[in-house]
Amino acid sequence: MTSDLLNKPAPAFKLPDQQGIEHSLSDYKGKWVVLYFYPKDMTPGCTVEACSFRDSEARLTAAGAVVLGVSADSVKRHAKFATNEKLNFPILSDESTEVCKAYESYGKKKFMGRSYDGIFRNSFLIDPKGKIVKIYESVKPTAHVAEILVDLKTMST
Repeated sequence: MTSDLLNKPAPAFKLPDQQGIEHSLSDYKGKWVVLYFYPKDMTPGCTVEACSFRDSEARLTAAGAVVLGVSADSVKRHAKFATNEKLNFPILSDESTEVCKAYESYGKKKFMGRSYDGIFRNSFLIDPKGKIVKIYESVKPTAHVAEILVDLKTMST
């Protein structure tokens, strides 16, 4: 599904983080960007994933990468989540879901027999020139950061 984006320039965006500070993809030119989409703040899987990125921040930084999380939660809810979990990276508020849709990370989901629209747990590895070089779909929160670190090491050499 998201393979249409692979090896193409990453869609531009400008979104506020948990402190209301605007972030654009262009702010990170020259760095590897891990752009991860997640369904909802303060839910079990999303908390595990966010804390995994938090705990791996030094290794990701050493690999030349920055992490940006994106969900449709409000800036206020992001602030609470970031404070509760001591997050050390920006989580961006995409209340309109425009950026989620641009990255093909929003659509029909099913849970317990119910169908609804929501955010897919996808991540994108964007190279220093702004091109999407790896797409991770239906991410497993516990193993995801290790997979990204391996890919960063492989692609950076």
